Amino acid sequence: MTHLGNAAARQRVLQRIAALKPETPARWGRMNAHQMLCHLADSFRAVAGDKKVSPASGIMQRTVVKWAALYLPMPWPKGVRTRPEVEQGAGGTPPTDFCRDRIELIHEIERFADPNRKFAWHPHPIFGMMSERQWLRWGYLHADHHLRQFGA
Repeated sequence: MTHLGNAAARQRVLQRIAALKPETPARWGRMNAHQMLCHLADSFRAVAGDKKVSPASGIMQRTVVKWAALYLPMPWPKGVRTRPEVEQGAGGTPPTDFCRDRIELIHEIERFADPNRKFAWHPHPIFGMMSERQWLRWGYLHADHHLRQFGA
C-alpha cells in the first residue's frame, strides 16, 4: 500500500505539489490550487493537534467508511464535504503567498511523515483513532485526491 512513510511515494507527492501553479485549473470542486495547498496543510496540522477540527463520526464512519477509504483500490469520490475548520472560505487558513503556502505544506508533509515526529496522532474527525500506518496511508490518499483534482 502506498503511503507517505515510503520515501519514494512521498517524493512523488512533493514533486506533484512543486508542479502546481496558482493558475492550475480545478477539474472539480470549488477550491482553486492555492486554496487546496492551504486545505492540505490545515489537514496535516489537525493530525498534529495544531488545528482543532470538530468530530463528525459514528460507528459506520469509524469502521466501514474508514476501511473503504484506506484500503479499497479506487479513487476517493469527488464532492465529499470536509469539516468547517479546514474548509476554504469557512474556517480554513486563507491563502496568502502561493510559494510560501506551498513551502508550508511541504514542511507539514515532511513533519507528518518523520518517523521521529514530535507530536502524537490526534483522532481523525471522521475515521477516529488510527494507527501510524493508517495515518500515513490517509496522508498519501488525501494529498493524491486533491492533486488529482488539479491534474497534478
